[in-house]
Amino acid sequence: MKRFLTLLFLSIACASFSQTLSPVEQKIIAAVNERLGYAEELLKESVNINSGSLNIAGVKKVGELYAKEFEKAGMTPEWVSLPDSLRRAGHLVATRKGNKGKKLFLIGHLDTVFEPDMPPNPYRRLNDSTATGQGVNDMKGGDVIVIIALQALQSLGLLEDAHIVAYFTGDEEKSGRPTSVSRKDFIERAKTCDVALGFEGASGLRNVATGRRGSSDWNLQVKAKTGHSAGIFTPNAGYGAIYEAARILNSFREELSTEKYLTFNPGIIIGGSEMSYDSKKATGEAIGKTNIISPEVFVTGDLRFLTEQQKNEAREKMRAITQRNLTGTTASIRFSDGIPAMEPTPGNDAIRQVISDVTVAMGLGPTIAGDPGSRGAGDISYVAKYLSGVDGMGASGRGAHAPGETINLKEFPILIQRAALVIHRLINN
Repeated sequence: MKRFLTLLFLSIACASFSQTLSPVEQKIIAAVNERLGYAEELLKESVNINSGSLNIAGVKKVGELYAKEFEKAGMTPEWVSLPDSLRRAGHLVATRKGNKGKKLFLIGHLDTVFEPDMPPNPYRRLNDSTATGQGVNDMKGGDVIVIIALQALQSLGLLEDAHIVAYFTGDEEKSGRPTSVSRKDFIERAKTCDVALGFEGASGLRNVATGRRGSSDWNLQVKAKTGHSAGIFTPNAGYGAIYEAARILNSFREELSTEKYLTFNPGIIIGGSEMSYDSKKATGEAIGKTNIISPEVFVTGDLRFLTEQQKNEAREKMRAITQRNLTGTTASIRFSDGIPAMEPTPGNDAIRQVISDVTVAMGLGPTIAGDPGSRGAGDISYVAKYLSGVDGMGASGRGAHAPGETINLKEFPILIQRAALVIHRLINN
């Protein structure tokens, strides 16, 4: 418990700055502070369970651990199974039904990017303010914030008649396809709520996400005449598939790369006299000679965008560029949807303002909306068109998705306090 004294004093000091927290809210701060030691123990236990997206047993084990904790918060947990064909564990949902204030949809996820064949990285304190471990920040730290905040509120009898759905998916890092199946229940339950709060990693104490970019994929297929390299560039032989692919990709860069929040990245390119590509393994092979004009090129990449309009306009421009073929070549591009965008809206900003009022009351200062371009797609994006919300309410730290991922333990207690106060204000609004 001694190792938590510094964090406890910081948390109490933060609360003491406030002149605008109500007496009940001061009790919420105290209830959170009483659970800080337990919060770290729960974080450690869950981090030490390997739960990569494809590790079905590990994901379920984390779900079982958190289900017991939700019960302590007066929530009713259940496991949502997915079809075997998706090869994913499923999702943990904890609910309580009521009619008081805003109906809340709290988003977390059980899985990490760390699969069983990766080197182990268990929970380990580096110093008084930092710990490392698999998924400690993204996003088991955020999951623990949700659980401890709800337990603190429940201990004070402040969740009575509240309507809350806490939905922790089991495959956020590598969603089961099609997502129309793996996210069907997720979306339907979100539609019963008014406000979504995502607990992906925080960018400090006063920054949340009111928008997140969406992502989709594209495949470019280029065909060309083949022949001896001595004839390249002639009207009869043409330019070959590799030059045509290079023209298309460079035109994408020249004509679309200056648009804010729009990015497109070619991840794999294969070309030659003969080639093959395995989409499931994301690997390919090519055979060719320097004296043969390449007859085929394949490129696959992603497209990221902030609005559906931006996505559709970018696709039209990319199609037009693809059709301006060099002599002796043809090309086609195919798009497939992935995760939709979470578009910034007035409703989202209204939720940010509620959070800002809380951080001002805590003595932290106003909360601002972070740059949507700094975040990738996330689960909240699937429901963003149905209800207002924000993301980035989770733990702070560095190196998400990397073996050295860390959590900021000095900010962790304050972020739990913030979550508890925001939930309290929303269910009383």
